[in-house]
Amino acid sequence: MAIRELGGGARRRLVSRSDDTANTFLARLPFEGLQKWLVPIGLVLVWQAACVFGFVSETVLPRPTTVLKTAWDMTLTGELPAGMAVSFLRAIAGFAVGGGIGFAFGLANGMSSLSNRLSDTTLQMLRNVPHLAMIPLVILWFGIGEGAKLFLVALGVFFPVYLNTLHGIRSVDPLLIEMGKSYGMNTRTLFFRVIFPSALPSIFVGIRFGLGIMWLTLIVAETIAAQSGLGYMAMQAREFMQTDIVVMAIVIYALLGKLADSIATFSERLCMPWRREVQ
Repeated sequence: MAIRELGGGARRRLVSRSDDTANTFLARLPFEGLQKWLVPIGLVLVWQAACVFGFVSETVLPRPTTVLKTAWDMTLTGELPAGMAVSFLRAIAGFAVGGGIGFAFGLANGMSSLSNRLSDTTLQMLRNVPHLAMIPLVILWFGIGEGAKLFLVALGVFFPVYLNTLHGIRSVDPLLIEMGKSYGMNTRTLFFRVIFPSALPSIFVGIRFGLGIMWLTLIVAETIAAQSGLGYMAMQAREFMQTDIVVMAIVIYALLGKLADSIATFSERLCMPWRREVQ
């Protein structure tokens, strides 16, 4: 009998048993932390096999082993570490500026109705302008120096952090605030003991969204207006048809994005030990 022919309750029980079986199988595997990498490793193996057996031309998509060898060779020459360092510093600087300003506006507009009335409408209008569509204007303003890339990354990061911080502050349960007041908490204590901890889940969601947009914006900015970094390296490789370097840059962007997300998740666990679901 097909699953779709079962009743709703029976289908849910069957799916639940399937999930339990899969979870049991994964739980028996060694190195629990490595289980999340099973699918990426599997995809890389399929990619390697497709290249080895000729299903994919290496001029279109080089083998993973070729990309790995290219990365190793460029590491030995120092070119790859230098490019990664430049891109990483750009990303962190843009995130610190954009995320910091977004966080400050989110707090201000969440705590103050006056600040919200004065600035939220303007920010919501600006939010609907795609920040990557501003690249020609940004180049006219800042040229192709570091200022243009920093501005684009900061602008991209600003809105997810702002919106989620604002949402977190405004979503605090009024009963918790009333309870805090009934215990005699002043405004400062109420903020640090009740409002801010309650808003942290939304704030971390904004940070993780912001990190994703940070790398997306940096990739575009470095391929359009840069004289160094991973994006510049990929564009130079494109001129000479070096697909292995182009693919290597894309893979490194993906790994750096995963690293940033893992750091955010780790920070989330440290800041919110009371949340069982993120343990």
